[in-house]
Amino acid sequence: MTTQSSRYRLLSVLMPVYNEARTLRRIVQTVLASPVELPIELICIDDCSRDRSVAVLEELAARDSRIKVLRHASNQGKAAAIRTGIAAMTGDIAIIQDADLEYDPNDYPKVLAPILEGKADAVFGSRFAAGAQRKVLLYWHSVANHLLTWIANVLNDINLTDMETCYKAVRADILRQIPLNSNRFGIEPELTTRLAQWNLRLYEVSISYHGRTAAEGKNIGWRDAVAAGWYLLKYRFFDTRFTTHDGYYILQSVRRARGFNRWMLAQFIRFVGQRVWEAGCGIGNFTELLLDRELLVCADNDPFYVEMIERRFGHLENVQTQFLDLAAAGAGRRIAAEQPDTVISLNVLEHIEHDQDALKEFYEALVPGGHAIVLVPAHPRLYTACDRTLGHFRRYTPDELTTKFRNAGFEVVSCEQFNRLGVLGWWVSGKLGKQDLSPVQMRAYEFLLPLAKLMDKVGLGPGLSLIVVGQKPTPQADGG
Repeated sequence: MTTQSSRYRLLSVLMPVYNEARTLRRIVQTVLASPVELPIELICIDDCSRDRSVAVLEELAARDSRIKVLRHASNQGKAAAIRTGIAAMTGDIAIIQDADLEYDPNDYPKVLAPILEGKADAVFGSRFAAGAQRKVLLYWHSVANHLLTWIANVLNDINLTDMETCYKAVRADILRQIPLNSNRFGIEPELTTRLAQWNLRLYEVSISYHGRTAAEGKNIGWRDAVAAGWYLLKYRFFDTRFTTHDGYYILQSVRRARGFNRWMLAQFIRFVGQRVWEAGCGIGNFTELLLDRELLVCADNDPFYVEMIERRFGHLENVQTQFLDLAAAGAGRRIAAEQPDTVISLNVLEHIEHDQDALKEFYEALVPGGHAIVLVPAHPRLYTACDRTLGHFRRYTPDELTTKFRNAGFEVVSCEQFNRLGVLGWWVSGKLGKQDLSPVQMRAYEFLLPLAKLMDKVGLGPGLSLIVVGQKPTPQADGG
């Protein structure tokens, strides 16, 4: 077993069931006998079957404690059954398994391998990638599958070969944070789109496939194909909320604003040295602009963000990652061993209840003469529902923030307002009751970036943010 796989202790198999009494015994037996290295919990969700499916499932569950049977009082569709299974699962990885015999659980080791090896967050088992076995079936079904996969690829800028595959394995911590809303077979385009929007590591592996005919119970038709096409458009352009993690959703939206991030860096690049502590790195939106430094220590108090930075940049010798509470006593001493000459903390301090403590830790970490660069939201009167969603304790005035810098021991060398155009957008969003920043908003802002730069250059109006730079004093030489 690899070091990476040791973090995963249980596989949850989610099996929607609808009128599959003829195949249940065999498929359940095959699932539980799969040669996967993880223990298995099999969650069977009966979607109000009219045959003996429930009786068969309950009989099997009475014999094997690994089987959990859930029931829907009315027929709601495959996607609804999977949602029910997600709510009940306790595993670290989830895989979807149809209750017929089209997909072979003996392929689980192959499908799970990229996740267990630490390479992937989700894996699709492709029926069309080169594989050991594939049953020859109806040509027009394959045409529809290829067309829908092509549309998914175009819309989401990915390169799958089989979007409609049943075998989708996903880390459970991610899957629990994906809001799934479709019913019936909409789960395939919806989950594919959501995973692409997460911008995570998505892999494909070839699997064997033993498809059924209509006589054997295959009941997917052209209406389902049309519906799948609609779902691809819906979740790409209209219903774009891909996660329940508010912070991650907004950071992924801001990730699209690379021009804005470069403009932000230009405001304080003259103070940035070669040994940088990025205090509150998030998912690395700004980190990627600092990779040319001699040393870059990326710290955050969200383990998911730290993991993301590690997998994106951990292969670089000059990048370190640390899970760290920035305001905790001793945080600065931990970083001080790396002798940072710069602390950069962007849109972080407002999330910390005891922000004065964090500034003291920044001071503790820096070498004498080093700079702490902090960007925070400005003007308390602009506090909106979006601030609450983001977890902001406050918005700052220049006097408040510079006073806190001085109380931490810094000499304030710069205090500037930034992003004056953003004030209008933030105010309008507040009046409309918006609680987050969407990808569409950030793309629109990138388009207006020349105007934003002009407004800041001429100092037209207040800024949405404050950028304060403090310097740790250099000990005076003894003049005696």
